[in-house]
Amino acid sequence: MSDHTKAANAASLTVGAARLHRRHLLQAFAAVSAGAAFGLRSPAVLAQTKKFDGVTLRGACFQHVFHENVKAYLPEFEAATGMKVEIDLQAFPVYNQRMDLELSTQGSSYDFINITFPYSGRWVGAGWVSPLNEFMDDRNQTPEDWNPDDFVSGTQTPYKGVDGNTYGFAWEAGAMMMGMARYDILEKAGLKIPETLDELAAVCAATHGQDGVSAFVNDKLHHWNFPPYLMNMGGKVFRGAPDDLMPTLDTPEAAKAAQYYADLLSKYSPQGVLSFTDDQAMRNQFEGRANIRTNAMAWVLPLAKSPDSKVKETTRFGMIPSGPGGSFPGSNANGYGIPVGAQQKEAAWAFIQWATSKETFRRIALERGGLAVPRRSIIDDPEYRAALNINGQDVAALYLQILERAGDGGYMKYRTVPVFPQVGDKINKAIERIATGQQEAAASMAAAQSEAVDDLRKAGVKL
Repeated sequence: MSDHTKAANAASLTVGAARLHRRHLLQAFAAVSAGAAFGLRSPAVLAQTKKFDGVTLRGACFQHVFHENVKAYLPEFEAATGMKVEIDLQAFPVYNQRMDLELSTQGSSYDFINITFPYSGRWVGAGWVSPLNEFMDDRNQTPEDWNPDDFVSGTQTPYKGVDGNTYGFAWEAGAMMMGMARYDILEKAGLKIPETLDELAAVCAATHGQDGVSAFVNDKLHHWNFPPYLMNMGGKVFRGAPDDLMPTLDTPEAAKAAQYYADLLSKYSPQGVLSFTDDQAMRNQFEGRANIRTNAMAWVLPLAKSPDSKVKETTRFGMIPSGPGGSFPGSNANGYGIPVGAQQKEAAWAFIQWATSKETFRRIALERGGLAVPRRSIIDDPEYRAALNINGQDVAALYLQILERAGDGGYMKYRTVPVFPQVGDKINKAIERIATGQQEAAASMAAAQSEAVDDLRKAGVKL
């Protein structure tokens, strides 16, 4: 019998003896479930956790549906621990700017925070967030079956310090894949899912405009969308991140990759694509006006899952096509951490442990559709697999493959170094110049290289 079942049975006996109303029974069961998710094993142990009575825990994160899902289950956690949890949700750019300042001054406004993926190198490297190992290793605070090793390796890379300590745990795992809204157009043309960059170019050329559908679409965040094409073509963003931060945007491989990606946008995408947000790109696919997009699973999975999608039956998924340099699909992860200035670290760990537990992730995935989970045990769960068996494709296997490839290869380190935002801005502008015909690819990427090097030297980075 599992620990969770034992706890539930114990709660049932206690409630039955007291002849509680059915509603109270359900509330008691929910509290035990929440407690079991972070190691509270029985009603007796639950009573001991009332040391958090009167504690108000404050956290801050950028706006994301995952946090709304967590808030839906918070009453259970609060009932199990006695604490109250407040989560301050802010717009993505606002949150990152404010949190960077808060952490740099070792402020104590928040007990837990989101460690944003592109900022993880800066925040962890500067010592602004607390190591979690003392909590993880303490069996009185963390049960063995919580199992930190259950997190897929690629999702934890940003939260590992050079000292070997762990500074955060992922609540989201982003895996970049190819989503096709109108695979039926490829089938009619006798074409298959493209596996190489040459095949993708051929598919776009052969199908663009068929049934009034653009062959490709993406959003304007080129510094996220373009690097996989750069690396697949044999190029790099930096010469050897995180140790050697000399940008390498002026190589022949970089120019070739930039021209390739700019052609996808300028030749095969809907009009106005260079100003598209994530949602606009997705809506074009929902309506069947655009076919292929390469982006995180969170943006392409709705093609098959959203009630707004008109292309559920014709949606297919695949790996981002490989090139002469190999296959490097993008992967990211956002995670919870504890600021060094936090005053309630033990309570904060109790929350993080519960929010990233197997039980909480499983409920969010299966009850609320939050499928971008970082835990392997959930990805391997038969019910999760069934939810991601789409039009005969095992999308869960594809998702796991991408996360593991990024973790094993370590190639996403370019995105977590503190100087990436400056270089990413130069990539955005370079792709726009090429796609609009303002500048040839080689010249535009050389300009991006020169501007990036100047910015980094002004910032004191040794190149």
